[in-house]
Amino acid sequence: MTTTLLLLADTHVPLRARRLPDAVLEAVDDVDVVVHAGDWVDTATLDLLENRARRLHGVHGNNDGPGLRARLPEVARFRVEDVEIAVIHETGPANGREHRADAAFPGVDLLVFGHSHIPWDTVSARGMRLLNPGSPTDRRRQPHCTMMLATIDGAAVDVELRTLDRER
Repeated sequence: MTTTLLLLADTHVPLRARRLPDAVLEAVDDVDVVVHAGDWVDTATLDLLENRARRLHGVHGNNDGPGLRARLPEVARFRVEDVEIAVIHETGPANGREHRADAAFPGVDLLVFGHSHIPWDTVSARGMRLLNPGSPTDRRRQPHCTMMLATIDGAAVDVELRTLDRER
């Protein structure tokens, strides 16, 4: 069996964009699981993804107010096939990230995080994969807005970083 995932973070709607880009919404329709690593900013985006996604896992971020914090955890954990997944918004500075993640998330195979708006794909000393999909709406210092598509087949995880045109 193969499971497809869309990895998102830092959507910041409506502060950085009026809405999610069409490419994101099309991807939501095509995947089995949507994962959002926080900084939604508005509850309408959460409502949209809850209603549109087949399965949604998300966490709140530092820019998410009381309404989102009441509905979303700080850390989400779930399993897809043979892969233990955790989601958190912020992991701290890039230097030492893998070491801190190994200590904070024993037993996790894949950690999805956000906050920096910078795509990230590394493997820790323990073998945990760390993924930050960047932001589909606010490229910050990056050349493009981004999201990630992942395919899980048993314990194997294949990831593709997708660039997006920023929509206003």
